[in-house]
Amino acid sequence: MNDTTFDYIIVGAGTAGCLLANRLSADASKRVLLIEAGKRDDYHWIHIPVGYLYCIGNPRTDWLYQTEAAPGLNGRSLRYPRGKVLGGCSSINGMIYMRGQSRDYDQWANITGDANWQWEKCLPYFKFHEDHYKGATPLHGEKGVLPELLQTGNAQDEHSTDYFKVLKARQAGGEWRIDKQRLSWDVLESFSKAAQQAGLPSTSDFNQGNNEGVGYFDVNQKNGWRWNTAQAFLRPTCYARPNFELWTQAQVAGLVIETGADGLKRCTGVKVWDGHQLLTATAKREVALSAGSIGSAHILQLAGIGNAQSLHDKGVAVTHDLPGVGANLQDHLQIRSVYKVKNAKTLNTLANSWWGKAKIGLEYAMSRSGPMSMAPSQLGAFTKSSPEHAWPNIQYHVQPLSLDAFGEPLHNFPAITASVCNLNPTSRGSVSLKSADFNDAPAISPNYLSTDEDRKVAADSLRVTRRIMSQAAMAPYAPEEYKPGAQYQTDEDLARLAGDIATTIFHPVGTARMGRIDDVQAVVDPELRVRDGRGGVVRGLRVVDASVMPTITSGNTNSPTLMLAEKAAQWLAHEALASS
Repeated sequence: MNDTTFDYIIVGAGTAGCLLANRLSADASKRVLLIEAGKRDDYHWIHIPVGYLYCIGNPRTDWLYQTEAAPGLNGRSLRYPRGKVLGGCSSINGMIYMRGQSRDYDQWANITGDANWQWEKCLPYFKFHEDHYKGATPLHGEKGVLPELLQTGNAQDEHSTDYFKVLKARQAGGEWRIDKQRLSWDVLESFSKAAQQAGLPSTSDFNQGNNEGVGYFDVNQKNGWRWNTAQAFLRPTCYARPNFELWTQAQVAGLVIETGADGLKRCTGVKVWDGHQLLTATAKREVALSAGSIGSAHILQLAGIGNAQSLHDKGVAVTHDLPGVGANLQDHLQIRSVYKVKNAKTLNTLANSWWGKAKIGLEYAMSRSGPMSMAPSQLGAFTKSSPEHAWPNIQYHVQPLSLDAFGEPLHNFPAITASVCNLNPTSRGSVSLKSADFNDAPAISPNYLSTDEDRKVAADSLRVTRRIMSQAAMAPYAPEEYKPGAQYQTDEDLARLAGDIATTIFHPVGTARMGRIDDVQAVVDPELRVRDGRGGVVRGLRVVDASVMPTITSGNTNSPTLMLAEKAAQWLAHEALASS
């Protein structure tokens, strides 16, 4: 930490941060600092797929956030896992590769007024870093096949062309491995058949723009190991670059924001607590906040960028009154229906003895397959909770196991879980300061099930689950509804019971959302520059993570976060080249 002046400072070595660091440090003339509050990803359970059970709720890898008590959850507070380790949430998440639906991105383009966010213009940025087991196709990328962006440049001017030339010389692209799952379960095959009997089509690829159907999820694994963004984008690529520096166990305590002679604000660096002292790192070009939907909003608020009254109440000097910071929190709430089954192999029964656990461990050691290689959810489905919806609006994560919540023990009876979530919730929550001390976690209030529409979708989705479980394909297992309980039938009962059994599926977005220049709730512009609340931007400061999504994607959020980071890297490099 001797020389603390860099061209770029990236806050958060998670999903977006690792990709940004890779792309920006490809230019050997630019010094890049990547800052991570957690430790390195050398904890063995990170890399074993089933290890998420030991990473969530573990201070070694998790921020250990808790939500505020929620009326929609009948007064419950939820554990709110966020990765605090190299790789961020990609080190503890469910490993599911999911883009969402094309309408999500077309909606972003409409909200922001920027056509660059349309599905057809986002697709090349998904494909650029993909290494898909099916190989290169019009929808997917493959390592070793020159990405579309590098073939055409997709460049509007010479500076973008120069950026892609740098990446091509570095052999960038194809870092993000997408694998087929390495095991199957008879009971899940039967659920798939039951879903088809209930009217869902079968699909072999959820990532074509419309994810309707039932099928197996593709996962971010490689040869049976979790493939997190630290492995994909940092090791060994960035580690071998002399212009790249990584600080771990270093928490950003604030931003350095200065006022220029023209009266405009510029972010010139960050204040970092390394466990012993407070350091200042200086950015000659830009600071990119990639600390996630909780962390980035928290850092902005600590820097005095947020709702002026709320900041004043917590004793924080106001830099810019930007009321959208921390607002617009959206998340997918999963309603975990549990069904006891008979005549079925489930993880509950396989792992209920030391002998069973030993067999599972041996299978993984010998072939990198079996239950230890599995993502939390193997089978997925997308459908409509009721006929009036134009697109699939609910998603299933189906698991050959049951437990009260991730991090809790498996039940001692054979069971499966059909977890369903509302893909497009209308409830909006918030992230706000509890105090001006950076060590104090923010108040997280997702405000689940706070709208009539969300409660109706919750009730309807439980009925869809029951319809699937009542099909002939499931009859050999004599499924018995354990949660929420078949005795509950009315909309009111089902919405209330959803509040009792639902939990987060770990997809918070939207707390620093992008929007048009006249949108008073927008925190960043369409190129992710932080607004100053007066029609301009805070120079040298961007947010690059899921917090900028104006609306949540219709599926898991990790892959869309990588895509928007890919776009942001191009914009950052473009500005540097244009000014040189």
